Amino acid sequence: IKPDEGRYAEIPREMVASGDWLTPRLNDIKYFEKPALQYWATASAYTLFGEHHWTARLWSALTGFFGVLVTGYAVRRLWGDIAGLIAAGVLGSSLLWVMIGHVNTLDMGVSFFLSSAVFGFVLAQRDRATPRETRNFMWLAWLALALAVLSKGLIGLVLPLATLLGYSLWQRDFAVWRRLHLASGVALLLAVTAPWFIAVSLANPEFARFFFVHEHFERFLTKVHGRYQPIWYFLPILLAGMLPWLVALFAMLRRTLQRDLHSRFQPRRFLLLWCLVVFGFFSVSGSKLASYILPLFPALAALIGVYLAELCQRNARALRWHALPVIAFAALCLVVAPLAVDWSSPQVPLQLYADYVPWLYGASAALLAGALTAFGFAWFARSLASVLSLACGGLLFAQLILLGHDSLAPANSAYRIVERIRDQVKPDVPFFSVNTYDQTLPFYLKRTVTMVAYKD
Repeated sequence: IKPDEGRYAEIPREMVASGDWLTPRLNDIKYFEKPALQYWATASAYTLFGEHHWTARLWSALTGFFGVLVTGYAVRRLWGDIAGLIAAGVLGSSLLWVMIGHVNTLDMGVSFFLSSAVFGFVLAQRDRATPRETRNFMWLAWLALALAVLSKGLIGLVLPLATLLGYSLWQRDFAVWRRLHLASGVALLLAVTAPWFIAVSLANPEFARFFFVHEHFERFLTKVHGRYQPIWYFLPILLAGMLPWLVALFAMLRRTLQRDLHSRFQPRRFLLLWCLVVFGFFSVSGSKLASYILPLFPALAALIGVYLAELCQRNARALRWHALPVIAFAALCLVVAPLAVDWSSPQVPLQLYADYVPWLYGASAALLAGALTAFGFAWFARSLASVLSLACGGLLFAQLILLGHDSLAPANSAYRIVERIRDQVKPDVPFFSVNTYDQTLPFYLKRTVTMVAYKD
């Protein structure tokens, strides 16, 4: 799907074709917007398994799946087995997390590493952690931060640091800074990140200014990338992305803000602050895309998982009120699904949307079935079964929306065009792209193109 998937599939393809894994290139032009970790991972997948849709998306899929496992593990260690299972179920069925886990962008990888770092920090700082556990979990956190930096740049350090500062001031707890294993942690971070940054800078003197100044400060402070949105832009993204857990999202806030009088370190408050920092940071940025707030979803899933686990023990039948709004929403989706054809345009013809409508019906029906089953289990006080039924409904809802999206592929990808012209485009035939650049075209052509009268 253009533009991002084509871009992040083509850069690794050119790495494999050229043999140059140091300097990323897009259409044979140096591309310094992001670090190289995901490019290396995808290029490795191409080398091992071939250049396919699934290998291009493999890194997002794996990091998304492991994000569910890490969330479940961390919550289980902190709050018990049931909370861990529910937290994993919540994240693995949240609409935005499932969708980005199937799309070839950089956001899932950086979200996995940032969340792993945050959970590692929380596990290291918890009251009952032994000195050895604190050291090991902090080292894991530092390693995850390094991989986050290699995934998408300095946000891998800025967001966690801002959260730690905010937590220390809020809780008046500066003792956590003495348990960061700062010297060994920074050494580990530099050992992982510095080699590529130094090597690519030596090979390309223009890299440092473009990457650190343009791609970080100018992107954040200005509208240079043409992705400006109002400050409230991420609010509907968050609400839609957390489906089907909206009731739990609001219900857990009150419990999370309460201080645990029996604990020095407050993991719930730290995780909540992490969510607020991520949401606030990107809300004030001059460049916004829907997937930018993805790193807060594992922490939200953790907090919702703890809240629902407590609710299951305290009042299992209250889970009915979590299923009811989802039943209403799914029923509404069934009613409005045929209206998808109203989105048609000269770029996306009506017939493509008409082919998509049956998938939307199926997705809505799956969500309705999951919510009705959850309501029934809650009625009979089968709390865990109720939560997991709702999770299954949410997962199927997202999956069917994604599977059906292939109906729109002719308008969103150059795949079918290339299939029709492939025999005419021999390796020695020049190929010109005039007044445009389709990000998916070079990946399917398996070659670069000459751009004419066009600047990206």
